[in-house]
Amino acid sequence: MTDAAFLSIDNLTVAYDRHPAVHHVSGRFEQGSLTAIAGPNGAGKSTLLKAIIGDIRPSEGRIMHDLGKAEIGYLPQAADINRRFPISVLDTVLLGAWKIAGAFGGIDKHHERRAEAALATVGLGGFERRSIGALSAGQFQRVLFARLLMQDARLILLDEPFTAIDARTTRDLLAIVDRWHAEGRTVIAVLHDFDQVRRHFPDTLLIARELIAWGPTQQAMSPVNLLRARIMAERWDDKSEVCEPAA
Repeated sequence: MTDAAFLSIDNLTVAYDRHPAVHHVSGRFEQGSLTAIAGPNGAGKSTLLKAIIGDIRPSEGRIMHDLGKAEIGYLPQAADINRRFPISVLDTVLLGAWKIAGAFGGIDKHHERRAEAALATVGLGGFERRSIGALSAGQFQRVLFARLLMQDARLILLDEPFTAIDARTTRDLLAIVDRWHAEGRTVIAVLHDFDQVRRHFPDTLLIARELIAWGPTQQAMSPVNLLRARIMAERWDDKSEVCEPAA
């Protein structure tokens, strides 16, 4: 693949019991792009992200890239993470190094210093020994961003990273997203706040199970396209069709 075609999606369909959550989507993310995945509730946004990382197998089509697992950083929704597990802030951040260093015996003082620096970057210097269960929602999200900093991935996928956190934390984490973009990393984020999309993300993939628009945000998020997305989502919600393979 060329640098411009950093990540390509070809006729992608993801279905549950033959009912599509993502339906015949095609397009590409360019290297170094900063893209929001937006759309109504139930539009397939998180499903598309999970298909990209390989957590969900496509029913049809393919996803093409030349990245190894260590080169892809993924932040799931907060609801998908068990914070009752007894682990410290520092050890949580160090998990970001395991894909590179190995899970057994590969973590050393060098990695610990990097993890401490990542925590300082997200504003949590001095929190290393605290339990993740003792953190607020915003503090825990900062820890997860520190883990991504530790991983140093080329492709970063964020699933609703700013939901249910305070304005200051959102501002600080958006600054880290801007930093990744400036470094030439490719960042893709599922977002539900359309104003946030318009202010901070130059490109948008607008989806309502089917692709509505993909390109510069001001064009993709036009009133006409948003209306199309809403109508499409309502149609799918009323009666989801069984998905048959494309001819």
